[in-house]
Amino acid sequence: MNTTYLAHTSHATSAARTALTSRPARGALLAALALLLGCATPVGATTARHAVPGNHLYLTVVKGDAEAADTRGTLLACAPPRGHARAAEACAQLAAAKGDIDALPERHVYCSTLYAPVTADARGRWNGRSVHYRRTFSNACLLAARTGAVFALDGLPGARRSAAA
Repeated sequence: MNTTYLAHTSHATSAARTALTSRPARGALLAALALLLGCATPVGATTARHAVPGNHLYLTVVKGDAEAADTRGTLLACAPPRGHARAAEACAQLAAAKGDIDALPERHVYCSTLYAPVTADARGRWNGRSVHYRRTFSNACLLAARTGAVFALDGLPGARRSAAA
């Protein structure tokens, strides 16, 4: 092993350590760090706030009653209505319920007693307030009866293609 290299490295390391621990250097380093942190905007903070104006919810429906690895979903935006096949109907239903999914009127339909649970999740903003909704239903029929067009997502459990379904 080269002792000259070790001595040189050791000297450089202690010199750097001394420079960083001196009061003026430490103060300058902290000031620079504070300036950088103060000016920094978290990645996506401005993008997320401006990406979807107005009322919007990210909706998922997964099979089962626990966290699932499949987290596909859709963004339901209501200004103008878009996001899934029944976006206009879902937005109208949510508007009537003031964005409260629990306040949606229940449709009176006959559903089987088959236990095939589905979990519906909605996160987003409605009339300036944060919305967090998560509920597990015994089957997709009960989900549709309780939440109307809101969770009628194409290709996901509980999807309905028409208002009569």
